[in-house]
Amino acid sequence: MKSLTIQGKKRESVGKVDTRALRNADQVPCVVYGGDEPIHFSTDERSFKDLVYTPEAHTVVLELEGHDAIDCILQDIQFHPVTDKIMHADFYMTQEDKPITMDIPVRLTGRSRGVVAGGVLRFNMRKVRVKAIPGNLPDEIVIDITPMRIGHKKYIKDLRVDDYTLVHPDNAVVCMIKTARTAIKGADDDEEEEEEGAEGAEGAAEGAEGAGEENTAQENA
Repeated sequence: MKSLTIQGKKRESVGKVDTRALRNADQVPCVVYGGDEPIHFSTDERSFKDLVYTPEAHTVVLELEGHDAIDCILQDIQFHPVTDKIMHADFYMTQEDKPITMDIPVRLTGRSRGVVAGGVLRFNMRKVRVKAIPGNLPDEIVIDITPMRIGHKKYIKDLRVDDYTLVHPDNAVVCMIKTARTAIKGADDDEEEEEEGAEGAEGAAEGAEGAGEENTAQENA
């Protein structure tokens, strides 16, 4: 998984006055948990540009004055309800052998057979919650929707692998192809189904021909 470096300064005072002054200077008050005690620090609001305002998932390397680099993840972030400015952020230290939980983006590839036939793609879960040791966290989860037909769904159970755990029920729907009024009836059926239909039609034709011969014989009699 990609890592993003954030530089910050330790906070000596964590009172309301100091916090307000930081925000007025476009600095974000932050805390990192997971060590012997929480570490309070501040960083420029622009530091979050490639961490928050992106569909990608990142781990974070914090570089604070007087501290070794700290590997962590963004655990929580608070925005101002009116201006959307970042008000506060919580980070959590990671360890190589300790599982962590993160939201990982889902990316769809290909063009669904059902969509070609006029169906509609519903992308229900653009991110999924993943639990794993940091080294096994994926950058993204990719789903090839090419073989999906109208009525098909991709469930969480279809995405499970050994390297990480998806923290969702098996029957949660990630994406699906729904029917639409413009859908071409039968356009995405299997070739096998088409062949069975052709055989059924041929049998019906033979049956009709036999019935016609029987009627003719009765008339001649």
